[in-house]
Amino acid sequence: MEPVCPTHTRLYEGGKVIAENFATDQIAGLLKDNPDAVLWLDLYDPDENGLRAVQEEFGLHPLAVEDAVHDHQRPKLDRYPDHLFMNVYEVRVRTDGPVPSMQQTEISAFITSRALITVHKSPGDLEALMRRWDADIELSATSGVGFLVYGMLDVVVDGQYDAARSLDEAMDATEDDMLDEGGAPRPVRMYGFGLRKTLAALRRPVEPMADLIAQMLRPDTGLVDESLTPYFRDVDDHARRATETIDGARDRINGLLDADLNEQSNALNVVTRKLAAWAAIIAVPTALTGFFGQNLPYWGYGTTTGFVVSLALILVSAGILYAYLKRRGWL
Repeated sequence: MEPVCPTHTRLYEGGKVIAENFATDQIAGLLKDNPDAVLWLDLYDPDENGLRAVQEEFGLHPLAVEDAVHDHQRPKLDRYPDHLFMNVYEVRVRTDGPVPSMQQTEISAFITSRALITVHKSPGDLEALMRRWDADIELSATSGVGFLVYGMLDVVVDGQYDAARSLDEAMDATEDDMLDEGGAPRPVRMYGFGLRKTLAALRRPVEPMADLIAQMLRPDTGLVDESLTPYFRDVDDHARRATETIDGARDRINGLLDADLNEQSNALNVVTRKLAAWAAIIAVPTALTGFFGQNLPYWGYGTTTGFVVSLALILVSAGILYAYLKRRGWL
């Protein structure tokens, strides 16, 4: 195999790492010399030329290679004669900014009988993945490539579930502010819209995971043995809980935004009613004095001083009213 530029390589046998960080041109020899070993090869954003040597070595299907080098594939599990192709997303969310945000790392994976070949299309947390594999040596000793796939899915799905819970907890902190009398302030309302947008974005990579795992558990894939089945079932449970958490949180935020809109409408109705009442009170003496043509002299009538005082009184009164309405958020 011609050398390409992996980000990491490992060779597992009997639950132990027997070789690590070797070049890709050594893979064929290592697999031949260690017939019971399985390989993990990770590549960072290769193009089709960069994957050609790996494709020839492991008999990867051209359509799978094409999907691996193009971004924004949907989460899926495709079957080919000699291997499986999987596409999933690692996700991370932040809830401490003006609005929540989400980052995702697309991971494509070729699954053969002796190798898990992962393709990261943006930087990912390989250390977390390796820690997960190293944490269960006994299981990896008997399950081969299936264990590597399980460890990868466990890290991905747990990250998705943590992201869903983080957004749900952020909503708890926002809920009281959104239900304040008179409607939520604009920053709180914008945070709520950001939550809804992030939940919708998170659901796209999370919702297909349960179906993907169900396909992987089918006996004809030959990937999951009896010892691994309970572990994949556990990952499936976490994937379903993540989807349920997202759906529940999305229903909550929609309800909160609707309640906030109703509260704003109620507050506007109260303000409108008060202004209409005061307008009616003022309109009565105005109408009467206008009808009778009353124009009574006031203090300083007909003098410059009186004009200045009356003008100042009008400006001060209007300024006080403007400040009051501005403070209440009506202007």
